[in-house]
Amino acid sequence: MKAKPYYHQQNTNAAASGGGGGGYSSESSNGGSNSPSPPPSPRRHSSISHSRRRLRTKSFSFFRRDSFALTVSFIFRRNLRYLVLLCLLYVSGLIMCVGPFAGLVGHTPVPGSVYRSHEIFGKLWDQIQSDNSSAIDLSSVWKYKRLKVQKPCLNSTSPGPSGFLIVEANGGLNQQRSAICNAVAVAGLLNAILVIPRFEFNSVWKDPSEFGDIYDEDHFVATLDGYIKVVRELPDLLMERYDYNMTNIPTFRVQAWAPASYYMGEVYPVLREQGVIRIAPFANRLAMNVPPHIQLLRCMANYKALRFSDPISTLAEKLVKRMIEKSSGTGGKYVSIHLRFEEDMVAFSCCLYDGGKAEKLEMDMFREKWWKGKFKRKDRVILPGLNRINGKCPLTPLEVGMMLRGMGFDNNTSIYLASGKIYQAERHLASLLKMFPLVYTKESLATPDELAPFE
Repeated sequence: MKAKPYYHQQNTNAAASGGGGGGYSSESSNGGSNSPSPPPSPRRHSSISHSRRRLRTKSFSFFRRDSFALTVSFIFRRNLRYLVLLCLLYVSGLIMCVGPFAGLVGHTPVPGSVYRSHEIFGKLWDQIQSDNSSAIDLSSVWKYKRLKVQKPCLNSTSPGPSGFLIVEANGGLNQQRSAICNAVAVAGLLNAILVIPRFEFNSVWKDPSEFGDIYDEDHFVATLDGYIKVVRELPDLLMERYDYNMTNIPTFRVQAWAPASYYMGEVYPVLREQGVIRIAPFANRLAMNVPPHIQLLRCMANYKALRFSDPISTLAEKLVKRMIEKSSGTGGKYVSIHLRFEEDMVAFSCCLYDGGKAEKLEMDMFREKWWKGKFKRKDRVILPGLNRINGKCPLTPLEVGMMLRGMGFDNNTSIYLASGKIYQAERHLASLLKMFPLVYTKESLATPDELAPFE
């Protein structure tokens, strides 16, 4: 407040002395009009002026600090209750979020991610036992409408064959059958001569069977004649070129579900150049979406060309006849089920059931024994709970039984189990046998002598 009188005193002295030259225009703080600027202060007053200005600045700075502190203190005291309320709301939010958050990180199992069918069965058993009224008219189950099926055109107008196709089917019986049908389709696509498919020896099943042991080779070749050519062996001239060693033949590792365009763009040129190619392994190596005439070849192989060998067909007819006799209470009708609950299937699915730590340890040992380090690769993440939610876990015998009872099949229904050795059969089959006492297998229907040739 003392600076203002001093400033006006300086202006008055300057005006009285008549000094005004060399001034510059500025705005007055009072009226905003232009007025001549005051002359510079005498040198003898310079130090005093600077000291007063520093004092004024310090005083204003202290005043601002004190004012800020007082303002903050006032605001804090006034809004203290709001800050306390905000803290309470924050803590309450954390408490409410603990449950869902824990579920996300895995402490609480997601619904449907844990096998609980045995618990549900225990709760429903009394109702299942008392409700034995079948809602299924078994005669209607066997009715179907015969569709008009197209036939593939003969290959008579095609140019000469592009070469020989060799495939090595891997996997179990189902995968091998699918691979054979795909091989027929690929041979038609490439206009190749198909060599009778070979079966890869599997360390799990340890089955050395060849094509002719399971299927009727003559029927296979004759049925496909005119559509694709099938031979049993490569010509001797080609075998000599590759030192009679199949592994020397150009081998393709085709990606799973490869489209027809891949075979035409990548495989066909090599086939034309070399005269023969080998695809190994060969399972699920052809996409489902293929040209219609190629799909017809695939279906023709499955429903016409593939017929079981005589020894298998003979035993199968005996088993069917005996099942009909066992099912006299239902008019000779029965249900055949492939459970797909063998130990290799359970291990490969990476699913968990109700066996606890012992089951997990056992499955880890199976996976390491059969597939070595396949399930320990860094890019392989095993999430049993997610597999179950996504429906990728094999149904247990208990779950299959509950499904059949839910469909209306009563406990007088005869069931044939067309499957291999069930994983921990005594434990897992117990509930199915309670719901369906009339369960049969090939071991219970055939004699040991009849089964001996197939051991």
